[in-house]
Amino acid sequence: MSEFSMEKAARAEVANAVAETPGSDVDPVLRMVSVSSGPIETSVHEAAVEHVRAGARVLFCGVVREHDHGRDVVELEYQGHPSAEQVLTDVATEFAAEPGVLALAVSHRVGVLAVGDVALVAAVATAHRQEAFDVCGRLVDEVKRRLPIWKRQMFTDGTDEWVNCP
Repeated sequence: MSEFSMEKAARAEVANAVAETPGSDVDPVLRMVSVSSGPIETSVHEAAVEHVRAGARVLFCGVVREHDHGRDVVELEYQGHPSAEQVLTDVATEFAAEPGVLALAVSHRVGVLAVGDVALVAAVATAHRQEAFDVCGRLVDEVKRRLPIWKRQMFTDGTDEWVNCP
């Protein structure tokens, strides 16, 4: 049996175990996807991707920084399209289906965020570290590319700017 076949069989086994749990509709790989206005708990994402076959868990946190292109940032405001959570789910589902991905969780925040707040969390578990880093990096890039959430930066001089807004 090939490694891909073993992976597929293992996922089917987990899916069957989850399906046999009354009231459970949890995807065995895609553990968490959310777009919310509340703070994102990074520890919850890390715990969500725990897996006995994982030799690596990578957690990415996109954090509001205090500067952008030489200008001092006071806060950011993220505004999301009503389809944002579905788009995030679609992106996450694509990555969760990749061979080697054992568990995945991703969330993006909307609303006003202060410097130091977490705006995006992506967590991935795989058997090996390089694969986990690769998948997590590509996941973050794809989320930033496709997610219909727009960022408004407010600067210390009282001006603002919309970033990546159509």
